[in-house]
Amino acid sequence: MTLLLPRRGLILATPALILSGCAQAQPSGGTPAQMEGPYYPRAIPDDADADLRQVAGLGQAAQGRPLLLAGQVRNLDGAALPGAVVEIWQADHAGIYLHPREGRLAQRDSGFQGYGRARADAAGRYAFRTIRPGQYPGRTPHIHLRAHPPAGGPPLTTQVYFPDEPLNARDGLLNRVAAPQRALLLARLSATDEGQRAEFDVLLP
Repeated sequence: MTLLLPRRGLILATPALILSGCAQAQPSGGTPAQMEGPYYPRAIPDDADADLRQVAGLGQAAQGRPLLLAGQVRNLDGAALPGAVVEIWQADHAGIYLHPREGRLAQRDSGFQGYGRARADAAGRYAFRTIRPGQYPGRTPHIHLRAHPPAGGPPLTTQVYFPDEPLNARDGLLNRVAAPQRALLLARLSATDEGQRAEFDVLLP
């Protein structure tokens, strides 16, 4: 099936986005919480859809390696959570965030949205078109993610990491999480025709 994501607003991610990725066994327990960091948007951008590689009204595409970030939101019993809202925010290909406190904001890729959100479909699945983030100084490359339970209650804020990044071994926030729970923060990677796919399931308490 063809991947189709609207350009604007919340989306319903279809199960077809995930079918090409093989589910893998994961350690028990919920996805570890991680800090929000200093660069969560002060104001949600006008373009806040699930396609971060194209800003509405601009003809240029984002620089960097294309990435499809996709997964499923479930509870600790393994049941899917349809309607869960997932937000992501991240640095561009050069490691620069869209935020007024970002010291290199003038050098940021204006064709990269920087923030997006999606609503999980009937199977609890979500998907974002984004890029592989560049290295932010002092950190290993990562994507911030927040998942809101569909029935209300506190959201989970965490970070998505890439298992093939050499800087993971020195990242203080990642290594503060004890194994095997640390494995829940590592996306499962595979190649695509465009670039790369990262599977990241969210387990909400």
